[in-house]
Amino acid sequence: MSENVNELATVYAALILADDGVEITADKLQALTKAAGIEVEPVWAGLFAKALEGKNVADLLFNIGSASAAPTSAAAGGGLFD
Repeated sequence: MSENVNELATVYAALILADDGVEITADKLQALTKAAGIEVEPVWAGLFAKALEGKNVADLLFNIGSASAAPTSAAAGGGLFD
């Protein structure tokens, strides 16, 4: 199976677990993707579980691009009206 499918299946599994309020672990990601009939390389489940460990996935999704983009461009002196 291609890496893109492995990544996408793991992302969806993580979103499902987060939506249900379940802790995201490599074992749970593997179990969920396997139940969906998709064999994902274990490395993907481990990477995603480690990256999301202790994180609130909903906060990550809802805060994308909020407040962090504006200060960066202003601090660089690249404002529109300089």
